[in-house]
Amino acid sequence: MNRRLLLDWLAVLAVAVVLSVVLELLSVPSATLFAGLVAGLGRALLVAGPPVPPKQGMTVAQAVVGVSIGALVSLSTLETIAADWLPVLAVTVGTLLLSVLAGRLMALQRGVSRVTGAFAMIAGGASGITVMARELGADARMVAVLQYLRVLLIVVTMPVVAAVAFGASGSGTVPVDAGPGVWAGLLFTLVSAGVGYPLARLLRLPVAALLGPMLVAATLDLTGLSRDASVPALLEAAAFLVIGLQVGLSFTRDSLRVVGRALPLALLLIVALVVASAGLGLVLSATADVSPLTAYLATTPGGLYAVLATATGSGADATVVLAVQVLRLFVMLLTAPLLSRWLRRGG
Repeated sequence: MNRRLLLDWLAVLAVAVVLSVVLELLSVPSATLFAGLVAGLGRALLVAGPPVPPKQGMTVAQAVVGVSIGALVSLSTLETIAADWLPVLAVTVGTLLLSVLAGRLMALQRGVSRVTGAFAMIAGGASGITVMARELGADARMVAVLQYLRVLLIVVTMPVVAAVAFGASGSGTVPVDAGPGVWAGLLFTLVSAGVGYPLARLLRLPVAALLGPMLVAATLDLTGLSRDASVPALLEAAAFLVIGLQVGLSFTRDSLRVVGRALPLALLLIVALVVASAGLGLVLSATADVSPLTAYLATTPGGLYAVLATATGSGADATVVLAVQVLRLFVMLLTAPLLSRWLRRGG
């Protein structure tokens, strides 16, 4: 790496890190990914010839994100779902169908393919979907912007809806379980990624760097072998930063104009998707043994940690909320490759 390229990278990374700190202080969801996207976008548009992130760095970042998602699974999550499995499954499938419908409508916008439209509108798993987008044939730039537009809208409106419609009070904080420590978390991450990625490649799974580590991490959690370990926070933040930079640096002025033209339709569809998901919450409340507030938070399409914070401080059943949200997250990520293949074949 020559001196000029090194200085270029250092400057972009410095801006991204400062933005991350600012966005974390403002409680913006996925702050490091968003900061990397903005820093990369600024560099790509202001100066010609932006640096290209090394492919190996992206593979490692995808694996870390996969392990982070896999670590959300636990036996208690499955036990919670098992009590009302049919309505929970019905609501999850309903959310997926709503996402596909919104994606098809999004694809009516000039410059947006069916795969891009679908991935941009998938309700839940914004970080994972953003990671998968490029490899599965979608425009990762459009997907990232619209996914996080939805997350930001949810984070802003959810506490108001919870308070006005359901009488919730306080936003609360997500309980933090320290687990067995940073070194155990690092070992958990290395084992999940080191076993999951080669195994997924061997089995020819799509998006092997994400799905392989995710499935191995979930297996270790369910069998108790992980001892509740999780990805160290700093490593997870670095992975999201790399992914954000990769997406941001790939922007051009033309692609930014396409995204800008798509925003009015996208915002309309996002609002419709959020309202329809609230309707599914009413269905869940009527068919399962959960309160209307719990059902609303469980079916909110995105913003997992903000949803959990609201649930813990408002009297909702946070265990049910987490279980339904995690199930939907896994369904969305595991069906995304099939959805992409179907749409590219003219589905």
